Amino acid sequence: MKTRRSDRLVDMTRYLLERPRTLVSLTHFAEEYESAKSSISEDLTILKRTFRERGIGLLETIPGAAGGARFTPYMTKADAKEFVDSLVNAIDDETRVLPGGYVYLSDILGQPWFLQRIGRLIATQYLREPIDAVMTAATKGVPVAQAVAEQLNVPFVIVRNDTKVTEGPTMSVNYVTGQSQRLEKLELSRRSLPMGSRVLIVDDFMKAGGTIRGMASLVKEFEGQVVGAAVVAEGRVEHRVIDEYTSLIHVDTNKDDGIINVTSGNYADEIYAKFEEELESK
Repeated sequence: MKTRRSDRLVDMTRYLLERPRTLVSLTHFAEEYESAKSSISEDLTILKRTFRERGIGLLETIPGAAGGARFTPYMTKADAKEFVDSLVNAIDDETRVLPGGYVYLSDILGQPWFLQRIGRLIATQYLREPIDAVMTAATKGVPVAQAVAEQLNVPFVIVRNDTKVTEGPTMSVNYVTGQSQRLEKLELSRRSLPMGSRVLIVDDFMKAGGTIRGMASLVKEFEGQVVGAAVVAEGRVEHRVIDEYTSLIHVDTNKDDGIINVTSGNYADEIYAKFEEELESK
């Protein structure tokens, strides 16, 4: 039975949102809804305009026999500012300060609303970048990696400090932590990451950046390339061991009196400096 346009638009939207960065042929939609390709093209034009006006994402139509439609989620600069402001307000609480200058984020990273937007905002920076996998360190970075991987529609891999029997053969590296200068080890199952992968590294909280640098070394062992690094929050340190990264918020804590000062991170410059004009014009 032929599907009505209103029903078709709803179902096409669902299908595209569930498959970000995936090329879907017009033939698939035409056969699924028993509709002419010309009608499907008109539907895609409507969705493309709506996605753009609502700041949902970029819907591209690729002509030709091998063409189709591809949805890429992104967050506009205005929506990003509103979200990061809400993140700052949620975290700006002195009771969150932990020993060592860390900040409690587990409750925030346990809320789907925050996670979905964190994933979309970080993924926006890689609108045009091919990425094969998202990498993080166990355990607090796992929900962040999952949220980003979902928006990019790629696998995420978890690097561990200790060997698990269930992981099988592993690749390992030793690295020096950023501040304490301790020697630590990171391991990843050889089956987790194909050789030569392009990897985005993410984490929940970064101080000096030693763990991220360790993960970057592990990517090199897999003959891969680190596309970028992103964290939800960065703390204040005298010396950071990595130079290029994206942070959503910056946290300054005073160990003596527990005072915390939370501000926006460098995300606006890192994410929107390159794509702002493109996102606004599409």
